[in-house]
Amino acid sequence: MMSSVHLDAVDRKILKVLQQRGDISHAALAEEVGASSASCWRRIKALEEAGVLGPTVRLLDPDRIGRGLNVFCQVRMKTHDPAARRDFERFVQRHEEVLECYSMSGEWDYLIRVVVKDVKDYEQLLMQAILTHEAVANSSSHFALKSVKYTTELPL
Repeated sequence: MMSSVHLDAVDRKILKVLQQRGDISHAALAEEVGASSASCWRRIKALEEAGVLGPTVRLLDPDRIGRGLNVFCQVRMKTHDPAARRDFERFVQRHEEVLECYSMSGEWDYLIRVVVKDVKDYEQLLMQAILTHEAVANSSSHFALKSVKYTTELPL
């Protein structure tokens, strides 16, 4: 497990703002957190080098791009052989519809989040890809009716 990085109050303010507005200028960020622009730039570079800050991205509205169906799929493996697990994990990496994949404790081995156009698209992915994977024993799908809360912002 990676060790955590020490964050002071200014670092936390910077991270909070950047999680909400990743495209903010260094000058505007400096003004908002009460530091100089040069200091903010140095802190951001240090946070990037420490692995705290990853790439800057823009979030898309899934409905507006025709990917409005969110499905949570639990997957049970036939075997827990390390090679089979690695193969399944490579398989989910190759499918752009799979946005998240977690190895789980409990009765299911994996939980994946799939975003597709509609039920027909999901059925095709499930029947022609997931359930035909040689390591998959079975699955259980859960369709999101609405999003009550969705955030990418981590608590600081």
